[in-house]
Formats: sequence, C-alpha cells, structure tokens
Amino acid sequence: MLEEVERWLADRSWSAADRPLDQLLDRKRAAGTTVSVVLPALDEEATVGAIVEVVRRDLIEGLPVPLVDELVVVDSGSADRTAEVAAKAGARVVHRDEILPRLPALPGKGEVLWRSLLATHGDIVCFVDADLRDFSAAFVSGIVGPLLTDPDVHFVKAMYDRPLGDTPGQGGRVTELVARPLLNLHWPQLAGFVQPLGGEYAVRRSLLERLPFPVGYGVELGLLVDALHTVGLDALAQVDVGVRLHRHQDGQALGRMAAAIYRTAQVRLSRGHLVRPELTQFERGPEGFVPRTYPVDTEERPPMAGIEEYALRRVA
Repeated sequence: MLEEVERWLADRSWSAADRPLDQLLDRKRAAGTTVSVVLPALDEEATVGAIVEVVRRDLIEGLPVPLVDELVVVDSGSADRTAEVAAKAGARVVHRDEILPRLPALPGKGEVLWRSLLATHGDIVCFVDADLRDFSAAFVSGIVGPLLTDPDVHFVKAMYDRPLGDTPGQGGRVTELVARPLLNLHWPQLAGFVQPLGGEYAVRRSLLERLPFPVGYGVELGLLVDALHTVGLDALAQVDVGVRLHRHQDGQALGRMAAAIYRTAQVRLSRGHLVRPELTQFERGPEGFVPRTYPVDTEERPPMAGIEEYALRRVA
C-alpha cells in the first residue's frame, strides 16, 4: 500500500460514533447547511418504508434542528407498491421520468442518481440504497458527519461488514473480484476504501454537479475515481457504520454488474472506443446451455452543472 494511502487511512477513516448527533446538529445550525437524503428505488416495497421511517424518526422529527432537511425516494419504474409505501412512510416520492422530461430516461441506477440532483436542493446529498434491512440512522448521520464538521472533506463513503447469508464478510463479491483489483492496479490512491462500490455515500452538491454519472452499475466506481481526480484524496473519507444487510443478487446479475464496472474503468483509463459493449452469459435450457447476450452500459450523463434546467433553477 502506498504511504500516502496509509496516512489517509489514519486521517480520513472514522467511526459513526466519533461524531455524536448533538455535535452534528450544532455544526449544522451554525453553518446553515442543508442535507438531502435520496433513495433510488426499483421494486423495493419490502424495505423502503422502514428506511424512510427510521430517517424521519431519528433524523428529522423531535430534534431541535433536523439533521435531514429533505427525504426523497426516486422511483425508477417500480411494478410493485414501492411509491405508495414510501409516501405513506413520509418520503417525498418522485418518479424518474418526471425529472428532466425532455431527456428520455435511460435504464440504470446511475441515471436515477443523476436526475435526483434536479429533484433536490440540499448542500449535501446523501445516497442510500432502498433494499437495506435492519436499517440504522447511523448510515446517514455517520457519512454526513464529516461533511458538517470538516470543510476540507467533500465525499464520504460508508464502510461496513457485508455478510452473505449467515457467513460474515463474504458479501461484496463484485467488489473483491473486480473493483478492488481495478482500483489497486490503476488508482492505487483509492486502495484504502473498504467498500468502494457501496451505495451509501454523502457528497457536497458543489462536487456532484461537476461530475459525469455513468447511468448503470458503474456509477459508484465512476464517481469515486472522478472525485479523486477532481478534489484529491484528502477530500475523500470513509466512515464505519456497522453491518449492511440487503438482498443479494444471483451470479448472472453480478456478472452484468461486473461488466458495467469494468467498462466504466476502461473509459476512465483510455477514454477510447469500446470494441464490443456486450456481455454474453449462459443459462441451462432443456437442450443444453443457451447464450444470452446483454448490452453493457455505455452511456454517461454529463455534469449536472452544464444542464440548462439546473442552471436556471440555481439562478431562480
């Protein structure tokens, strides 16, 4: 590990307990900083309501100053009751297609995160996946904390244990097999991130609006790499929030995720043309293995600061 990364681990890795809630509320009140929490959601009726309820109960209601000013669920086309459940629990629900309607929406999580910048107003934007179980408010307060207390920090990732079933530490298979090797080989300054692909991170809006967003699974790696090049390693940090429990995807879905992440890394390494942005996988059928070919995300949205509607909103 680079000496620079060893120093960064000592200086920029914290626990959620290092910043008590009352300290964060004092800093927030003094600075007048606003915080938006965004949950991108697709068919998450089983979990999204409980997450919204915890954020409202622990970080909005009953506090002298709410830590969270805005709680938004962006629904990307759920076929279940995700939107209904989230609204009943107290979130503002916005459909992906209602945001920036002049641009037809592309499928993918990154698309939803990019559009959410137009649907929110907070100085700090905190993204939280909507499939988490046994959710703790520390997932939000922990990663927002350094942004409220340290003006030199611009981007904070959550770190946590990821059990696979009853086996501790075996989650994050794409992280270990794809993302971590890529980062260690090509961006060794980022080798200290425990969960580089985690969906829980808080970022200053002033940084987010300057970054391109891969529209699919590559969004987390893309934002992290681009943030490094934009603001430098010392502006990045991570906070231990405990244990992350969520729905695990099957091996083929993980393969598609891995291909998108590799593509995102490739674009950042060369900015060159992809020869074949497709991934073929195999499924066993009645007569043997059947090939299934899927497109690999090749689209990216430009920095939001260059979008006319966003610029007009800021002037207004």
